[in-house]
Amino acid sequence: MTLSSPSPSSTKRMAAGRRRGGGFRGQVAEVDLRLLRVFRTVAERGGFSAAEIALGKSKSSISIDISALENRLNIKLCQRGRSGFALTGEGRMVLEATEELLADIERFQQRINTASGILSGRFSLYMPDNILIHGETAVIRAIKTFTARHPSVFMNMYSASPREVELAVLDGRATAGIVLHGHHRPDMESTALFTESLGLYCAMTHPLAQMDKDDITFDVLTQQRMIEVSSAVSSPAWDRIKGHMTFCAGAENVDARALLILSGNYIVFLPEAYARPLVAEGLLRHIAPDSLRLMTSFHFLVRPSPDTGMMIETFRTILEDSY
Repeated sequence: MTLSSPSPSSTKRMAAGRRRGGGFRGQVAEVDLRLLRVFRTVAERGGFSAAEIALGKSKSSISIDISALENRLNIKLCQRGRSGFALTGEGRMVLEATEELLADIERFQQRINTASGILSGRFSLYMPDNILIHGETAVIRAIKTFTARHPSVFMNMYSASPREVELAVLDGRATAGIVLHGHHRPDMESTALFTESLGLYCAMTHPLAQMDKDDITFDVLTQQRMIEVSSAVSSPAWDRIKGHMTFCAGAENVDARALLILSGNYIVFLPEAYARPLVAEGLLRHIAPDSLRLMTSFHFLVRPSPDTGMMIETFRTILEDSY
């Protein structure tokens, strides 16, 4: 068997490692895990400044942590300065190893949970951006109970578009998610939670705002520029006319839809609880009959695994008891 010679770049890196003392030595300590989590956040955010809010630390404190980690590992992790932030080749390797290490720690915690019956680790819950408009729902009561009973669990909450929530559950970023679609895939489990009512609105600067409501017929509505509607909602009247509507804009985020409608150029379906204060302020007008009200259902979506099963089942049980 013939062994190939190391490349010049590899030789340089090995020589540099020898000069710096031969790489990482000793046991991985708690301080190393803390520094690695800081490094991962900086890498994910693309720089020290971008990571300040996520870490709750100043840029100078983050810089000190990264320098300490570099000294601990004897590796230059990133370039920073006027030219901007960039990971070195070694930094990318350390980031990959960090992701694997932290995932292994999470799996270890979950297995200990199963053995001991005590929950710890991280529970990442992704929710639609407008979930809070529904007041004290079963979801909020479940979060209150779950976090009180299991204080060792680190609760991560994320607000995202409905599509992003589904993707987070699918790719494992989310332990669980609140979604608009029920799923029937064999590797997914969804539980119906509560329903939401949506009405059709226009801005007070839109031409329809000055028309008598009885004159706003389906034929009139089909002539208006409309913002796309989620496929998760329906009603008999909407199913009959949606194919005739003129969709001219799209926005998954409810706040973005509100901005588009307030331009005065579009009509759009909005959650009635969300639109109510805007109507009271004289910014929006409800323009469609009750027969055109849309309904959608929220679902608790998970992709169970042996590593997260106990935490998911505990939260699901509390959620079902919160109705």
